Formats: sequence, structure tokens, C-alpha cells
Amino acid sequence: MQDEPFEIRRSPRRRRTISVFREQGRVVAVIPAAMTRTAERMQVPGVVRSFLEKEARRRPPTAEAQLTARANELVRRYLPPELVESLPVFGVRWSQTQRQRWGSCTPATGEIRLSSRLRALPDWVVDYVLMHELVHLVEGHHNARFWALVSAYPATEKARGFLEGYSAALAGEPISDDD
Repeated sequence: MQDEPFEIRRSPRRRRTISVFREQGRVVAVIPAAMTRTAERMQVPGVVRSFLEKEARRRPPTAEAQLTARANELVRRYLPPELVESLPVFGVRWSQTQRQRWGSCTPATGEIRLSSRLRALPDWVVDYVLMHELVHLVEGHHNARFWALVSAYPATEKARGFLEGYSAALAGEPISDDD
């Protein structure tokens, strides 16, 4: 993992701890105002490095082998054993060409494609889209059985709401309760 530049802010309210977060894409470390420059040089880079490592672990996998392994984990955790045995051999890859859909699936070949736009989103959202496409391997239509299987993934409703809001924000659409 490469080192990423970060901003240091001193806080008069902070007494002992260092806090690291992202703000508009930048890494920000907030330290006690009374912290010495020596302590700052010794402690802050390590805390920032730990933050970046933890952040990297939360991101969705980037390699196709990692995506396929993640899909297999989702299958084992959330699909009934009798369905797991009937799944075709499948593979997952990122797709640069998907601009309208978050994912797609070809049951005949077992190929699942996830839009590369998902790489910037939280891993639980990627997992939801992956689960959605995995279920299409056994149920082609968005019927009651399909949604029951997808809903075995615990963050289904949260991820659907996230994607709806994210899509609306990208399109510049107002979000209303009427939809």
C-alpha cells in the first residue's frame, strides 16, 4: 500500500487521542493542540497508516479471483445448501462497459459482471449486487422466490436504499417519499 498524503489539524478540545478520517477524499488526522512536534512526527504517521490499512480491508476485492472467492463465500453463508449444490460453475469479473446496470448475469455460462462503478462503494453494497446476480443463476425472474433468496443477505434493504439514493444523486434527481 502506498503512503497517502494527509492533513494534520490541532484541536484544543482533544486531550490524548488521535483521530483519522476522510473528508472530501483527503485523509485528515486530528491531534491534541498540546501535542509536541516530536510526538506528532513519531505517532501520527503510524496511526494514519493503520487507518489506511483498515480502510483497504473494507474495500471490495479488485481482482476477479477475489470477486469469485467473495461470491463463493456469500453463496456458502446465505443460500440454502440444496441450492448451493445446484449452482452452475460461475466466475465474476469487473465490467467497464456497464453504465446503466450495477451488475449482470448470464446463467447459461455462469458469468457474472459487476459494474466497475461499484469499486468506489462500500463492500456491503458490492456484496448485495453480487448476491443479487448469484441468485439469478437459480432464479431468472424478479419474483417472490428471487427476492426471498436475495433477502437472506442481511444488508439487502440498506444496500437497495443506498443504490437508489446514490443513483438519484448522480443523476441530479430530487429524492421524494412518493416513489
